[in-house]
Amino acid sequence: MAPHPFKILSIEETRLARDVILSLHPDVVVDFREIFLNEPNKELMKKYLEVEHAAQPGKSVHSKRPPRLAKCQYDVIGSDKIPEYHESIVDVETRKRVKHEIIGKEQQASLTLWEFENLVQACKESEEFQQAIKEFHLPEGFELVIEPWPYGGRDDTSETTRYFQGLCFGQDTRNGNPDSNFYAYPLPIIPVMDAHTKKICRVDRLATGGKGDSLTGKTHSPQILAHCQPAEYVPELVEGGTRKDMKPINITQPEGTSFKVSDDSFVEWQKWSFRVSFNPREGAVLHDVRYEGRSIIYRLSISEMSVPYADARAPFHRKQAFDFGDGGAGNCANNLSLGCDCLGVIKYFDAVIVSSDGEPKEHPNVICLHEQDNGIGWKHTNWRTGRAVVTRMRELVVQFIITLANYEYVFAYKLDTAGGITLEVRATGIVSTVNIDPGKTSEYGNVVSGGVLAQNHQHIFAARLDPAIDGHNNTLLYEESHTAPWDKETNPNGNFYEIRKTVVNRSQGLDAAPEHNRTFKIINESKKNKHSGNPVGYKFQPPATQKLLAAPGSLQYQRALFAQHHVWATKYREDELYAAGRYTLQSHVEKGGVHDMVARKDDITNQDLVVWSVFGLTHNPRVEDWPVMPSEIFQVHFKPSDFFERNPAIDVPSSRNQASVLAKDCCSAGQKL
Repeated sequence: MAPHPFKILSIEETRLARDVILSLHPDVVVDFREIFLNEPNKELMKKYLEVEHAAQPGKSVHSKRPPRLAKCQYDVIGSDKIPEYHESIVDVETRKRVKHEIIGKEQQASLTLWEFENLVQACKESEEFQQAIKEFHLPEGFELVIEPWPYGGRDDTSETTRYFQGLCFGQDTRNGNPDSNFYAYPLPIIPVMDAHTKKICRVDRLATGGKGDSLTGKTHSPQILAHCQPAEYVPELVEGGTRKDMKPINITQPEGTSFKVSDDSFVEWQKWSFRVSFNPREGAVLHDVRYEGRSIIYRLSISEMSVPYADARAPFHRKQAFDFGDGGAGNCANNLSLGCDCLGVIKYFDAVIVSSDGEPKEHPNVICLHEQDNGIGWKHTNWRTGRAVVTRMRELVVQFIITLANYEYVFAYKLDTAGGITLEVRATGIVSTVNIDPGKTSEYGNVVSGGVLAQNHQHIFAARLDPAIDGHNNTLLYEESHTAPWDKETNPNGNFYEIRKTVVNRSQGLDAAPEHNRTFKIINESKKNKHSGNPVGYKFQPPATQKLLAAPGSLQYQRALFAQHHVWATKYREDELYAAGRYTLQSHVEKGGVHDMVARKDDITNQDLVVWSVFGLTHNPRVEDWPVMPSEIFQVHFKPSDFFERNPAIDVPSSRNQASVLAKDCCSAGQKL
């Protein structure tokens, strides 16, 4: 049977696409970056899904199947040794290239891990860098660690050279543990590599002063790490050891899972069904999300994130990572571990990645699927009889985790028994650090340990929601609650408040307004709830988190125009998947992102629309964020609004959990709780 159109490319399909590309470039070197599923044209896919859901179980729908396409991203290196970036689409069934694009030098392809290896090797071979390192008198037993980073935005807008930079640290090897925390020993030096020549072209020296010091002054002593202190986090090195009084909590499911997975990607749970896929840029993606067969979402993904730093000293104005566009969340996905990242009875999903020669291999356990309890779902006690009916809120969680050098992000899509969908992001890991002179403090961050300044920064995420509320023609409106004026006839006692509804007629950016309880609703105007008479829909309240703080016109601001608003509404167009545009690496202005999409001023009423939710964290680090930051949690809740005819969780069983028992060993005799 042919694979489902939303199913990721197999190893065999990936290899076939690679061979097609190699056959078209016989006399040059081809370095592959990515090969992954190019999702089907939406109009074709809508027809396919319509037939698929109307068909009897097991009935073939091959006649309506869209072509199976692979997106191939690669460099072609000719006689001049300068890579030329290409993007091609290959039909893996006909074994033909159906689209080809040579990307101009003003745009930079996302980075690869082997380019990072080139930076480390270039530093070893650079006499300039080696001499610079000798300026620091590292303690005996310390070794240099170079952590590659995206170069950031270009100061010179005409510059087309591809650069990489490295943040440098010392690692204490005296404890013999390779996981010893080197972020506690930052060095004030950044090597910059020309990616084409693979040579170090510049070494930036960093200021280490504090309040009142020059933005460029080099005030540190040669004994650069003398005032730094160990900050270990691996259990065997934690000072004082780990706690001994924690007893196990086990998540057990003695009868197995309530979900079913078929065809490697089709998930059914309670009354939900959806497809899950994975790609190098966005990580896990949900497709064709339905409840009792009713369409809710065509596609749901995390589209982009930007992490700008607020240290005014050069070159930190360029310290701004686009973790999805620069390197790819999928590329940085963890291989999840049973009993650690997800608890209970777990289903894992694998992905396929390629090396520079295009050879595919399995990327195992990049997504975990599991059920979890999230407290009371609903409850009521009849005070007359004393009978309480209570149900638990159960969630199905689709989760993936990415590590980006020092930082971790945990992304989860949670579907619940009440018809809700929650998008959750957890930020954890180690804050990015720079060296600061002993005894000083800074306006640019917080001193979290001796010699360690954790710089102020933001994490700004953009989620992309392609809704299909009982069909693909939807409308966005926002609803606000306002105090009504005193009126003898309509509000004689002043307690009435009015609800104001505003339809979003044109593509635009909008903001949260918690003072008015601004709630966005995605509705289907052609379908009415038989009780309320309102259109069926789903609602969400955008988190009223702080928007980008960099000044308008600045490099950071121009690169992340998507961070200007909490909500964007655009009309659907093929291949518009990324909030900050297709190319973010070394960009100097956002191109092709949501800011450009809304500039078309498309009519989006009763149309195939896309809604983008932007939220995040202004992170002014605490000492308690060191050495590893406790998770900061952000959630966006999508809830049915007149979509159902009653509480969809009213039929969840109200059964007593027989595994729950009274605590017997927690208290001394006579001690009151």
